[in-house]
Amino acid sequence: MTTAFVRSGFDAALLGAPARLVRSDGAEVALAVRRWHADAAGDDGWLLDRCTGPAIDLGCGPGRLLEALARRGIPALGVDVSAAAVAACRARGVAVLRRDLFAALPDRWDHVLLADGNIGIGGNPARLLRRAAALLRPGGTVLVETDPDPTAAWSGTARVHTAEGPGRPLPWAVVGAGPLRAVAVGAGFEVAASGSGPRCFSELRLVG
Repeated sequence: MTTAFVRSGFDAALLGAPARLVRSDGAEVALAVRRWHADAAGDDGWLLDRCTGPAIDLGCGPGRLLEALARRGIPALGVDVSAAAVAACRARGVAVLRRDLFAALPDRWDHVLLADGNIGIGGNPARLLRRAAALLRPGGTVLVETDPDPTAAWSGTARVHTAEGPGRPLPWAVVGAGPLRAVAVGAGFEVAASGSGPRCFSELRLVG
């Protein structure tokens, strides 16, 4: 299990190594490794300000958002499959589980966080939003960081490349604010708010 995590390339990036994500369609994007390891700042505030109650951060990485929420007095739990991510979270003193986000998890959260492009985990945003819905209390929200291109809609596989070489292919997806709206409605959400700039976000509220 651990070997698979390391070969994905994310462990190396979560230890601080420069990394880029190379998609099966040839597109490449530099991963924001420095941001992951820094304290929450800047546009992270858009996400943090909308967390008014207990939150679960799926694909939490080194835990910068969890630490910022703890400072605000908001209970939060991180979930990540990476041993490096979990170790970094524990070093920050925040609650974290090393677990696949589709495995059994505590539910009835006020908020689910999908920051840093994590809406792409698993290559199927619709499935991921349905999973998020199952973790929320009625009326809860999912806070999603979307692609800067509001029309982006892609799914396939991607590899994390570091100085150690490419990791194994992983199912991945990219979605902009426009396509996300349709996916959200199908998963039982309405779009409550959005924000655009260098980083883009959508707040999805569970209906019913």
